[in-house]
Formats: sequence, structure tokens, C-alpha cells
Amino acid sequence: MGGATVTEPRIAFVSATDSNLTINDVYSIETDWEILIMNPDGSNLTNITNSPTPDLHPAWSPDGTKIAFHSARDGDWEIYVTNADGSNPVRLTDDPAEDVAPWWSPDGKRIAFESNRDGNAEIYIMNADGSEQTNITNDPAWDAHPTWSPDGSRIAFASDRAGNDNIYLVDPDGSNVTKITQGPSKYDYARWSPDGSKIVCHYYLFYTYTEGEYEIVVMDADGANLQNLTNDLSRDWLPSWSPDGKHIVFSSDRDGDLDIYVMDADGSNVTKLTDNDVIDVIPTWSP
Repeated sequence: MGGATVTEPRIAFVSATDSNLTINDVYSIETDWEILIMNPDGSNLTNITNSPTPDLHPAWSPDGTKIAFHSARDGDWEIYVTNADGSNPVRLTDDPAEDVAPWWSPDGKRIAFESNRDGNAEIYIMNADGSEQTNITNDPAWDAHPTWSPDGSRIAFASDRAGNDNIYLVDPDGSNVTKITQGPSKYDYARWSPDGSKIVCHYYLFYTYTEGEYEIVVMDADGANLQNLTNDLSRDWLPSWSPDGKHIVFSSDRDGDLDIYVMDADGSNVTKLTDNDVIDVIPTWSP
């Protein structure tokens, strides 16, 4: 796939460039958000995008040499891919609609993403070079934030097709849609454990992006044995597994503003990795 050989896992995340930006500003193409990478202990922080427009939602390729993301650098939300050091950015989508939230297949040959080009948010799949973009959900509901299972057989995504946000699974060809979460809480942003046995996501108690208590929960890949990992009266959200499955990185405002934290996979040993006066969100661990 090109790019430098990667030997040590790193964490990519999104950071605001201005302390006056709020989390709602990630929707605006006129704000500035950058993708940064750091070591798992928070050291060696590096800005890899350095663009005056927003760059969001980093996703590592399976070999760790590339990062897919969405950006408004060409005037609207499109999917891009860059080398892990930020060099050689390439635009993969070119549609006036919003193309966002990319995620690689485990073999690195395809990318799932979210687009509203058919009138509402749907899950699409394309080849890693941007070709053969295909809608696989085709449902009037909101379908968002896809993530591929480690064996490539299933894609998890969030949808409100049952009246509130839940986690669903679908085959890459769009068949075999299965709802795996239940209850009054709203679930979003699912991520598979490296061995495919677990799914972590966040849930929130009422539908608002900027208010309310968010918790990070883990469940079996079929939705069974749901456990709350955070149990904190704050916004704990946007989780991602470490490549060995022993840790989970996430964003939280438990200390007053949104920073990046890491915890053991059972919710213990919570450690703050970033500490500044801007918003840090959407962390994801490299392979």
C-alpha cells in the first residue's frame, strides 16, 4: 500500500485549533480541526494535516501506513487518504453530498463510509482507490459510522430505523441486517475488538450531541452481556481498541473539557493522555 513501515502503535485523534470551538463546530466546513498522532502514552504529538479547513475522523489502514479521513478542504465533505505522516493526500470521493466517517476493511482493499448522496445517511462501500462506490443499506432511516469486523464478514453501524439509535450488523453486500442492541438508551460509534469477539460503543440517555451523560459500554459481538465501562457523570464517548485488545482509548470531558483518555479493557486504570484548552476527540489506535 506504500508509505513507511510502522513498528509501534500510535493513536490518531482530532483536535481543535481554537479554544473557542465547540463540539458542534465539527459540522462546519468553515472551522479548523486537525488530525494529530501521538504515542500511546501521549508523547511525541504531531500534527499530520496542517490544513486551514477541518480534517476529521481518522481511520488507520490495516498495515498502519495510511490514514483515511474526511475533510472539507475542497469545499464540501469528502473522503481522503494520506500516508501516516500526512504526506500525499489523495481525494477518494467527489460528490456534492456529505461523504464522511471512513473505515477500512481488514484486508485494506475496501473502505466503508457514510454518505447522504441518496437523500439520507446511508452506509456505502468503495474500493480503496475510490472506485465502485455502492450503497449497501438503502433504508429511509439514518445509517452511520460503519466499522468492519476483523474477519471482514460483517459491518457494524448505527441506525435509528427502530425509532432510536441502535447498533446493527450487516454483511458487506447489504444482506443479513441484524439489530444487536436493545432498550431506551441510544447507541452509536461501534468498534470491534481485534479478535472480533466484542464490540465497544458509547450510549447516551437522550438525543443531543452536546448535552447529557454518555457512557462507554462493551458487549459480545451479538449484543449479549452488555457492560458499562465508565459509570461517570460526564461525556465518555468515541472509543477505540488497542491492537492487542487490552486497552480502550476514548474522549471525555470529565475534567471540564474534552480530552483523550485510555483505560484497561475492563474500565479500570483510566489515564488522561492530552491536557490542553482545546477539544480533543475521535481517537483511534493504529494496528
